[in-house]
Amino acid sequence: MKPHTDRGATVRRHKFRLVCLCAVVMWLATGERLQAQDWAALRQGMLAEIRDDVIATRAYIGKGKLRPEVMAAMARVPRHAFVPENVRAAAYANRPLPIGHGQTISQPYIVALMTDLLEPDPKDVILEVGTGSGYQAAVLAELAGDIHTIEIIPELADQARRRFNRLGYARIRTRQGDGYFGWPEAGPFDGIIVTAAADHVPPPLVRQLRKGGRMVIPVGHRFGVQQLLLITKGPEGKLQTRQVLPVRFVPLTGEH
Repeated sequence: MKPHTDRGATVRRHKFRLVCLCAVVMWLATGERLQAQDWAALRQGMLAEIRDDVIATRAYIGKGKLRPEVMAAMARVPRHAFVPENVRAAAYANRPLPIGHGQTISQPYIVALMTDLLEPDPKDVILEVGTGSGYQAAVLAELAGDIHTIEIIPELADQARRRFNRLGYARIRTRQGDGYFGWPEAGPFDGIIVTAAADHVPPPLVRQLRKGGRMVIPVGHRFGVQQLLLITKGPEGKLQTRQVLPVRFVPLTGEH
């Protein structure tokens, strides 16, 4: 997935990992919360890692940098507020982290890439399938209009709802349920983002995608290769599908 990394990127990566390691050591040694300036420094390191990954995967994704507004949104959202206490010191590491119930918060690079592919606009109404901790929805809320997000696990849905309220994300609406069937009464949607892998593109989501809209979804077997797909619906309703990147996501669960 990373065909080439230049020497400068490697040096920056090692430096960021050293900062993360120091944060973990400080966390364990003192038992104290990191201060705001420490989180800010770690977040900047995360952004540098994302930029390096974009360069390393440009042959797949077709670009060498993400939209500035996406990177600005990644810089604003406090990822440490979306992970459990026991992994909080690693909140800005460029990798997935467990959030309980067999689920994960996605790698920051993947969150940034999927957001960039969706091309959210301030007037857009977006559907997210797979709320998880709420991090992806929060990033989208920095860029789009109304966000509707569905989580099948009741405990995670409730935690995310309370987290959004606490952090002031008033334009995010949450629902507990099977995201395979979408949220028909709130659609059609300008964009749909799915943060769990299905073995096919759910037809209900295709129907709820507005003409001219975009869907980003990982598709493939849970134990095999998955592909991150960008699906666009043309003015006449015709779909165009582009394979973007090989990925690994937790499976989309439910009764479908």
